[in-house]
Amino acid sequence: MADATTRSLPSAAATQWLMSMPPAARFVLHGDAAARAAAAPVWGTAFAEQACRAEIGNGRAALWLGPDEYLLLSADIESEAALAASLEQALGDLPHALVNISHRQFALEIRGPHAATILSGACPLDLDLAEFPIGMCTRTALAKADIVLWRTAAEVFHLEVWRSFSGYVTGLLNEIALEFHRV
Repeated sequence: MADATTRSLPSAAATQWLMSMPPAARFVLHGDAAARAAAAPVWGTAFAEQACRAEIGNGRAALWLGPDEYLLLSADIESEAALAASLEQALGDLPHALVNISHRQFALEIRGPHAATILSGACPLDLDLAEFPIGMCTRTALAKADIVLWRTAAEVFHLEVWRSFSGYVTGLLNEIALEFHRV
């Protein structure tokens, strides 16, 4: 595994409405309520029990992606290995799967009054605030790319994208945004 200090982000030209987020530690946790209860004190935030919702706190997030499946995000990449070891120790013999996916994907943030409209140009979800409220998250498609989409504020979306799709996703978003922004 590459050292966190040498990890580089895919290139994406930062604009007022689209930017790459800093590197993060990312894990996928599969586990039932007992596993989540054991992991929560170590993770430092609760695990959402409502479908397609995120819980945040202490610089970390737990995003509900499916029954007994969570995407864990932490801004603290320096202690990624120690965090994984602590989670594994807390989970002990409980049935679970914990997979480090930090090198597989990166995050983009789309913000501004046209953020939902730009995403709707390639995403099949209804992103109206009443239908996709703040704190909602889901695995979906952006044209041909699988993404995790999380609304963090009324006009702000967090996208988790596989690194191999970075050029495709950023190029597509820039093309859609031409109607609203000069890129």
